[in-house]
Amino acid sequence: LNKVTVRNRYPLPQIDDLFDQLKGAKYFSKIDLRSGYHQLRVREEDIPRTAFRTRYGHYEFLVMPFGLINAPAAFMDLMNRVFRLYLDLFVIVFIDDIHVYSRTLEGHKKHLRLVLKTLRRKQLYAKFSKCQFWLDRVDFLGHVIYAEGIYVDPHKVEAIVNWVQLTSVMEVRNFLGLAGYY
Repeated sequence: LNKVTVRNRYPLPQIDDLFDQLKGAKYFSKIDLRSGYHQLRVREEDIPRTAFRTRYGHYEFLVMPFGLINAPAAFMDLMNRVFRLYLDLFVIVFIDDIHVYSRTLEGHKKHLRLVLKTLRRKQLYAKFSKCQFWLDRVDFLGHVIYAEGIYVDPHKVEAIVNWVQLTSVMEVRNFLGLAGYY
């Protein structure tokens, strides 16, 4: 299916722009959606395209399956539409992770309430065990964000420092990809 799918080039947000939004925030909450892609229904006319057959029968996905080339783009588009009013103000969405950030305790209480009400209204469900609320720091995209600033996650730095000796061109490329991110 992925080979014949026209690729959706929905742009992911620029990481530096996301970090800029977080500057000055003192309170953070992370909301992780439960089986995020499975909360997105496949359009009726597209359901037959998701069909597959096994010895047990013929099956079709009614919800977005993992592995489709356009699944991340479709999900990002949904999340941006759901939180459009709050983006760049106190919400960052990156695929299925929702980050609420605020400068004040009262502001965070208000922002969190708005986000949770929006999720309820749109019938999107979080996995409570993976959510974190009222944090004074948050791990996000390989960085740690505090009120005082944004730092590279020390575990990532340690992984780079302790990287084993590279022995192939592919290993060098992989390492440069990781190191170049930071």
